[in-house]
Amino acid sequence: MTDNREGVINVIGHINPDTDSVCSAIAYAYLKRKVTGKAYIPKRAGQINAETDFVLKYFGVPAPDYMGDVRTQVIDIDVERVTGVDQEISLKKAWTLMKNDTLQTLPVVDSSQHLLGLITIEDIAKSYMDVYDSRIIATAGTPFHNVVETLDGEMLHGEMEEKIVSGKCLIAAANPDLMESYIEKDDIVILGNRYESQLCAIEMGAKCIIVCDGSLVSYTISKLAESKGCYIIKTPYDTFTASRLINQSIPISFFMKSDHIVSFGLGDYLEDIRGTMVKKRYRDFPILDWNGKYYGMISRRSLMGARKKKLILVDHNERSQAVDGIEDAEILEIIDHHRIGNLETMSPVFFRNQPLGCTATIIYQMFLEAEVALPKDIAGLLCSAILSDTLIYRSPTCTDTDRTTAEQLAIIAGISTEKYATEMFAAGSNLSAKSPEEIFYQDFKKFVVGDLVFGVGQITAMDHKELDAIKDKLLPYMEKALADHGVNMIFFMLTDILQGNTRLLYNGNGARELAIKAFHLPADTEAIMLQDVVSRKKQIIPAMIIAAQE
Repeated sequence: MTDNREGVINVIGHINPDTDSVCSAIAYAYLKRKVTGKAYIPKRAGQINAETDFVLKYFGVPAPDYMGDVRTQVIDIDVERVTGVDQEISLKKAWTLMKNDTLQTLPVVDSSQHLLGLITIEDIAKSYMDVYDSRIIATAGTPFHNVVETLDGEMLHGEMEEKIVSGKCLIAAANPDLMESYIEKDDIVILGNRYESQLCAIEMGAKCIIVCDGSLVSYTISKLAESKGCYIIKTPYDTFTASRLINQSIPISFFMKSDHIVSFGLGDYLEDIRGTMVKKRYRDFPILDWNGKYYGMISRRSLMGARKKKLILVDHNERSQAVDGIEDAEILEIIDHHRIGNLETMSPVFFRNQPLGCTATIIYQMFLEAEVALPKDIAGLLCSAILSDTLIYRSPTCTDTDRTTAEQLAIIAGISTEKYATEMFAAGSNLSAKSPEEIFYQDFKKFVVGDLVFGVGQITAMDHKELDAIKDKLLPYMEKALADHGVNMIFFMLTDILQGNTRLLYNGNGARELAIKAFHLPADTEAIMLQDVVSRKKQIIPAMIIAAQE
């Protein structure tokens, strides 16, 4: 049995997700499930911001699970679900299991499925070939039930679950007089049907006699053994075969490897484990689940069948804005409303890009085209995304289609756009208690123009006083962010929705000069206030790209 996640397709937005990114992922995953019946799962590539958190709670929709890296993981390959075995099973039983299931390695687990050790075909072969003394069965703490099972025997008298902890194992091939000189207390004696030998072994204090060839045990011997505390096992095998097999009753715990076991987790990335696997001589490696319990086994061959994660990207199509490891994933679709970026795919994909103010507007159109009814909560999410991205229709990116769509969705969701948007933005702009880092990464994106790499963040608020209060927090933090990202310049937009203007903060060599050039400001400008500028996508980024290219 193998773990198969081949059918899972993740719908994910950009890093530092905004309301459009998250809500569009949820809505599009819902649409794809309805149309195809397949497992489309919404994911997020970053922390949910306060505005989006308000939206999700308002409509009672759980936040998508976090997916910070889409490189291929152990869970994306065929993990062989080899059943773990108890450490007390015999070598013979372990060998039988491995032969029947064509296994090279058996995992050994406790009752809670925690991994205790591994035993391999090689370990078992060595146990047969190595020479052990006659006390090995006791040294290994072998349970009597292992002996009975290994010899295909029957316990005529004794406790099956008791362990052998002392004495040696021997064959009673001599006459009774000679036997008295080497049988000791607690020994395991393999013998035939001779009454005298059986009697001698019991009288000498043997712990157990093993009667071979399926011979009958007399009533007298049975009663004597019971009175002396001597166990009796009857086996169909002859004495030679029984003596050869009995060491195979030893529990595998005696031979298994339990120290320095190399194991991997379901979440480990293949590129991280390949090097470890190459350095180790083992054929198979155990896999632990998310709770640290044994899950299955993989081999080097398993890596050849690794499946790339399947993704649908919404609200972005640039590598710098995509989740980590995007180059290792299989992109199936892209739904976006931004400029066409620099993502490359291995094969043609469905790419829908429209010059609208919000990805959610495109997705609503796709609901109509597929003739799929929108539930109230999905309508509410899409409406929220449009109101957020268009700044309640004030952004220059907003089109008549966006406005019409939002109003139609509001009717389905049962909300008033102006009233609801005011609450939504108020929740999102409550920044006084947040750290500079939380504010900075609430909506931050990187852009590449030739050799120039710059980042632009944005915060919107309904009150300019709140923006003024956080300005002093952000200015010193931007220097740290510049170094952390390794970019040439960083800008941050403090956008007043009601006033329709943006205070542009900057850091980095040449950042001020680029902004002055982009917005045709006086050369001595220090504090940059941009009137009628609220859109990063349509007003800030195009102007900076043109200025950088000149």
